[in-house]
Amino acid sequence: MNSTLSLNRPIRSFSPASFQNGKFVEAEQFKPQLTSYLIESSKLKCFGNVNSRTSLRVHQQLRDDSGESSRILSRRVRVSSNDTQFGSLPNKGGTESSSFAEFITSERVKVVAMLALALALCNADRVVMSVAIVPLSLAHGWSRSFSGIVQSSFLWGYLISPIAGGTLVDYYGGKVVMAWGVALWSLATFLTPWAAENSLWALLFARAMLGVAEGVALPCMNNMVARWFPPTERARAVAMAMAGFQLGNAIGLTLSPILMSQGGIFGPFVIFGLCGFLWVLVWLSATSSTPARSSQISKYELDYIMNKRQKSHAVENKPKTKMIPPFGRLLSKMPTWSLILANAMHSWGFFVILSWMPIYFNLVHHVDLRQAAWFSAVPWSMMALTGYLAGLWSDTLIRNGTSITLTRKIMQSIGFIGPAIALIGLTAAKSPSTASAWLSVAVGLKAFSHCGFLVNLQEIAPHYSGVLHGISNTAGTFAAILGTVGAGFFVELVGSFQGFLLLTSLLYFLAALFYNIFSTGERVNFDETVS
Repeated sequence: MNSTLSLNRPIRSFSPASFQNGKFVEAEQFKPQLTSYLIESSKLKCFGNVNSRTSLRVHQQLRDDSGESSRILSRRVRVSSNDTQFGSLPNKGGTESSSFAEFITSERVKVVAMLALALALCNADRVVMSVAIVPLSLAHGWSRSFSGIVQSSFLWGYLISPIAGGTLVDYYGGKVVMAWGVALWSLATFLTPWAAENSLWALLFARAMLGVAEGVALPCMNNMVARWFPPTERARAVAMAMAGFQLGNAIGLTLSPILMSQGGIFGPFVIFGLCGFLWVLVWLSATSSTPARSSQISKYELDYIMNKRQKSHAVENKPKTKMIPPFGRLLSKMPTWSLILANAMHSWGFFVILSWMPIYFNLVHHVDLRQAAWFSAVPWSMMALTGYLAGLWSDTLIRNGTSITLTRKIMQSIGFIGPAIALIGLTAAKSPSTASAWLSVAVGLKAFSHCGFLVNLQEIAPHYSGVLHGISNTAGTFAAILGTVGAGFFVELVGSFQGFLLLTSLLYFLAALFYNIFSTGERVNFDETVS
């Protein structure tokens, strides 16, 4: 049952005792008395349930006060009893813990939900070509190696933008740069049908422009998470955003064949492009670049975020990052190289699976295009789920006293060694359902990397996380190009996908070893010259 009062948020406004002889008295000094009164009335610990009798007694006291006090109380003190059930009272030290109910309904979760939608569109736009490449290859007579070049054209654009985009994100903030990025990649997606109808070079250019625009997506996500979430919630926030990223794969792979059957090969390009334009309008009108600039955030949530972040390194409380970051010092530290190599291996596996699995199911297991897209989509849905669970586990480990360094190494080890073992199993699969199961394990465990190197970027370089993400993304793009194009040539020369999967498995093991040796969860000083 709902009650009139609960104390999920600090009582910062007024209480019945705030009016004595018609004179206003600051409510903060009466907080202990009101707290004691409600505890005695409800006779329950930590306001587990404020019952209706308490509600009636409080209403009676309100009626005894002046009409003005009643109006103020109704506007400023009412909180639902649902909030009290999570024990989210402020502690004596002044640091308040965020309950699940408060977290899931907060302004910062709205921000990360919008980021998740943007990343879903990001992946849906890029994965459409993985499905469309099959009928396009048949229509134009492309070889498998040339099909790999067409698919990799996205990566040539993606190669040049992350460092510049990351620098812009660190300087201007994630909100503005993300809006421009989504608008440009939606335009490139929308124009892809026109480009394909005119010339091959126009198609390659449109896909390259898609890559240029999408290069800012993950640096923007990292920047916004660092601004909006305290350190104890960042793994969970990144996992939520990346869940949208993986669901974009599933959405693109499952909807594309359906949209193609209804509107032709280029139907999904038009639909996803229009969705991107709509997202930009909502993003610009409904979100703010920082909590302090938000007009919709509650004072409780703002205080919670700022109090938590004061114990770490708050991004927006520092001067703006230099427009030209210290590249030499960034690259002189081994933790930087552990992140670069981790991102490279993550991207290699990601784009090989993303680009070639529909063709793998079509050629190796002889399933039609729609079935191939379905078998390829299931693992990405699994990745969205396991990624969120990994985020919860990671934050729990840190809250329970596990060091950040050890937590990141645990997450990254699972994110690399798990897929390595699963890909070995995939090579022995004899049926499409078995192959999809092994692929689901590989992709699902791969999501643990989001709570490894991806969060680690914010921790070792909070003021350069955007450009550091850009540097590591560029290395990842090189690896993705090599893997995507190399897979096509490898299959043509050797005649087998299985050998390439075994090579990828070996690289996963080596990358896990390197990360565990050289990574750290502590902040690295990049602002002083190395003596």
